[in-house]
Amino acid sequence: MPDPDSAPTVEQIYVDGIAMVRVLGPQDRLLKMLERQHPDVQVLVRGNEITLTGDREPVAAAKNLVEELLTMTRDGYDLAPSDVESSARMLRQEGGPRPSEVLGEAILSTRGRVIRPKTLGQKEYVDAIEENTIVFGIGPAGTGKTYLAMAKAVQALQRKEVTRIILTRPAVEAGERLGFLPGTLNDKIDPYLRPLYDALNEMMDPDVVPRLMATGTIEVAPLAYMRGRTLNDSFVVLDEAQNTTPEQMKMFLTRLGFGTKMVVTGDITQVDLPQGASGLRLVTRVLDDIEDIHFSRLTSADVVRHSLVGRIVDAYSEYDEQRTAQRAEREKAHEFANRAERRAGQRPGPKDRSPKRGHSS
Repeated sequence: MPDPDSAPTVEQIYVDGIAMVRVLGPQDRLLKMLERQHPDVQVLVRGNEITLTGDREPVAAAKNLVEELLTMTRDGYDLAPSDVESSARMLRQEGGPRPSEVLGEAILSTRGRVIRPKTLGQKEYVDAIEENTIVFGIGPAGTGKTYLAMAKAVQALQRKEVTRIILTRPAVEAGERLGFLPGTLNDKIDPYLRPLYDALNEMMDPDVVPRLMATGTIEVAPLAYMRGRTLNDSFVVLDEAQNTTPEQMKMFLTRLGFGTKMVVTGDITQVDLPQGASGLRLVTRVLDDIEDIHFSRLTSADVVRHSLVGRIVDAYSEYDEQRTAQRAEREKAHEFANRAERRAGQRPGPKDRSPKRGHSS
């Protein structure tokens, strides 16, 4: 008699009221990502029926993921392969929120696009911005630090929670020497601020943005322009904060006025300052325990660009850790050699020894 525990588990999921292309994705991209997340489960799609076959636990996990994806699709969420990956990652964490709870929260809806957090880390970051006066978003490239902060800024302006948005960056060259740039002052600083303009035009009607900038409702300016000001009733975003000096960071944070919210974003691993300490690195130690100031630390798990970006971030992090460990070992060996040399110098040599008592030299 066959052992019932050895028989494969089969689960059938019927999809009603949703076009299968929304569930499977163009060229079955979402289906392929589902299979990649659960390689031990055979996934078969016929009409509006999804059949999962395999061992009990992997099939149960795959079914859980499919049901979450269906819930988000029914709620109007347009899924991407990265959403399948991040949903699977969230479901592996016991006791955490459901992917439909995390990914279902829309911040902005503009021109047919919905801006929302795509990972648990991003959701916690967005919630922190809602709940705190000053938030630091620290993490590698592609984690949505600046994009989500700007989306929250536009949302706050639309809700009339603030009267203006101020976006700023330090004007620091990223390891290059651009030399003399012709044109007016605005022409010279425009290349440094261009990413902020691009994001604004994605989130708002491009025809509206120039009018809001002309009236001062939206201001995009280099960090040096913040000195001497008090910013009231504003949503202020400081981008690329790893390139601020400690003095600049202190100057910026003390611009805080009544009714203002500040978000500071940066990647501590990509400092372009020619010399000296990063203000962002220092502020994590100085302000870490102050109430109403929150530090959100995003990781490669929150990268929502090409999947290679997350692996690149991890590879560089591992390389940096190895270099740090090697440097610590060299410093330890150098200090040990110095101590040995000092001890050897303190021992009296044969000519330095005093004659024994009772004997003449």
